Amino acid sequence: MANFAKPGGPRFSVDVYQNEYLPEGGREVNAIVTVTAKGGGAPAGPGAPAAVVLMVDCSGSMDHPPTKMRNARDATAAAVDTLRDGTHFGIVDGTHVAREVYPGGGRLAVADPTTRAQAKQALRRLRAGGGTAIGTWLRLADRLLAGADVSIRHGILLTDGRNEHESAAELKDTLDACAGRFTCDARGVGTDWEVKEVTGVASALLGTADIVADPARLTEDFTRIMESTMGKEVADVALRVWTPVGTRIKFMKQVAPTVEELTDRRTEAGPRAGDYPTGSWGDESRDYHLCVEVPAAGLGQEMLAARVSLVAAQPDREVQNLGAQGLVRAVWTDDMAASTSLNSQVAHYTGQAELAQAIREGLDLRKAGDMDGATAKLGRAVQLAGVSGNADTAKLLAKVVDVVDAPTGTVRLKAKVAEADEMTLETRSTKTVRVKK
Repeated sequence: MANFAKPGGPRFSVDVYQNEYLPEGGREVNAIVTVTAKGGGAPAGPGAPAAVVLMVDCSGSMDHPPTKMRNARDATAAAVDTLRDGTHFGIVDGTHVAREVYPGGGRLAVADPTTRAQAKQALRRLRAGGGTAIGTWLRLADRLLAGADVSIRHGILLTDGRNEHESAAELKDTLDACAGRFTCDARGVGTDWEVKEVTGVASALLGTADIVADPARLTEDFTRIMESTMGKEVADVALRVWTPVGTRIKFMKQVAPTVEELTDRRTEAGPRAGDYPTGSWGDESRDYHLCVEVPAAGLGQEMLAARVSLVAAQPDREVQNLGAQGLVRAVWTDDMAASTSLNSQVAHYTGQAELAQAIREGLDLRKAGDMDGATAKLGRAVQLAGVSGNADTAKLLAKVVDVVDAPTGTVRLKAKVAEADEMTLETRSTKTVRVKK
């Protein structure tokens, strides 16, 4: 097991859970890869050099009601107070354009008692007015973060409205340009924003997304986000997957703590190897589902289907091996009991991924007016949530449907659903529960 970057940093480990046995002619190998980082610095500890830009929506809608803008200022001030001394930081005012609030001049400040006080004074001058163009906020954050000589670069984005002053294509171009340059947590406050826009930002930039339906809870949420950011120790960690000749990776996805598709984010890393980005890490553990298609082989034969290792690579810097790896195997057998047994971890997370998809499809069908289709999909979601023990998701579903019989997925759509409840279910649909090892 190798240490990375500096003494006291986290140590990484990789564990593989699978049923390696295949029937004669079998070609698909599934494995859950658990990556754990332990021993990293706590938020109050020295931590890794970091830079954070807070992007605050100041569009006109933030003044309805006026308490929303005040809550946003208070939450941002609390986040500033949570910054570790020495952290580079800046604040951006986001409308249909992006403007530096603090410190200005195209640079970042360095956190200490004086700069924190100055930043909070600058926040008092924030006023609501104008439109919304999220891409401009992200591009300014990118420029500011790029100037900091740090390993951890992070953004926190708050919006209360739809991205009406730029096209979806423009936002996508911005996300493509920023991907891999910094991570970003995104929050929607109230209920007038678009879930797919906020979750799309977080997904592309390997951060978290959530709804804060009550603006009064912003301070609590922003403080929690900043504490997590201050606990990050290693940036730009990637899962490097090597496969032998004749194999093909069918998919790679994160399955805990949230479902996140990584297959199309692969970058080549030498002969038969590719890297899948996972973002920044502190003291934590995550699970990934790897599916590999192998060449058919005879009974009794076995092969290494994939080797998974961890690397850290920032732009223009040498790739560092984090010293942990796991092996995915394939063994062909005529023992039907062995070859047809589904590994409990694989089964659990396959169900969790289906749960997330069923919720998204069900809500989309409901919005489109297909009530029968929505009932079927959300009923299946209720069934899957019950089987997997995902109690939090089951509670959210119960605010959208009346559950007649959870084990069979029999439900009725509620005639009236609070907009906040529907948006919360959609935003948190990818959150999973971990299977007990």
